[in-house]
Amino acid sequence: MSAAIEVEGLEVSFPDGRWRVSILDGVDFRVEAGEVLALVGESGCGKSMTALGCMRLIPKPGRIDRGRVLLDGRELLELPVPAMRQVRGAEISMIFQEPMTSLSPVVTVGTQVVEAIRLHEKISVSAARKRVADLFARVGIPDPAERLDAYPHQLSGGLKQRVMIAMALCTQPRVLIADEPTTALDVTIQAQILELMRELQRETGTAILLITHDLGIVNELADRVAVMYAGRIVEEATRHELFRQPRHPYTQGLLRSMPALVAPGEPLHEIAGTVPPPSDWPAGCRFVDRCPRAFDPCAGPAPDFQMLGRGHSAACHALAAEPGE
Repeated sequence: MSAAIEVEGLEVSFPDGRWRVSILDGVDFRVEAGEVLALVGESGCGKSMTALGCMRLIPKPGRIDRGRVLLDGRELLELPVPAMRQVRGAEISMIFQEPMTSLSPVVTVGTQVVEAIRLHEKISVSAARKRVADLFARVGIPDPAERLDAYPHQLSGGLKQRVMIAMALCTQPRVLIADEPTTALDVTIQAQILELMRELQRETGTAILLITHDLGIVNELADRVAVMYAGRIVEEATRHELFRQPRHPYTQGLLRSMPALVAPGEPLHEIAGTVPPPSDWPAGCRFVDRCPRAFDPCAGPAPDFQMLGRGHSAACHALAAEPGE
């Protein structure tokens, strides 16, 4: 398979007084056509910023310092702004985490999705409205034809999120970035949305970058998983391999805190401490202050990735010191 999207060495920074502070530090991953890659980690690890970097939507005064974002081999970071606007929404689309900030309060939701379609396709308003009504039905919006003429303030948070999902899917993009796409939805609608994403995958070969902290969703939908901590990816593997044998101490801690993976009667695991702010990132391994396996080399240079099997790698000094690694 060919990579639908490939990110190489992505670095993003924001100003902090006289200096700039890195938010992303050399992020690398690829998502194949028809594949779901889940990007997981605690809040503050850089997952959403990675998504915004792929879309070239880093908020000011942040900036992309270096790296490459390749969409079917095309370098997005070098495209002129008008060309990137055409790509964004048509070929690469995003479901944003907070629909309140993504929908105009003075335009009906149906009109907003119709405009998104007609921006990239030569299609009549009536045909676009019919497609939007069908999409609203598929994402679980009741009375979809009537909801076309509703304003965002007339919809619940969950309904607004479903409108955003319909907008992201309306052009059948080559790459879909889904940033916590089911956060505001109940369990029944969540299942419908996940099934819709699977259908999109099967029908169009869409590559999906799924950003979530919900490991249950990862276990249902993902093909591969990349674990992010403090602006870096620390482990990557197939879903089956990661859940069967996580190798990085951070990944192990995340999975031990997942109720479905804990034996009945056993307490859930808690990772001590919190993700450090970017201005306080340790020079070496950024997990060192929270890691139960930390030893002297962890305070030195950052660990290199170790290949642990086919498609499975992790960056950890303790793994490098293990016999046979």
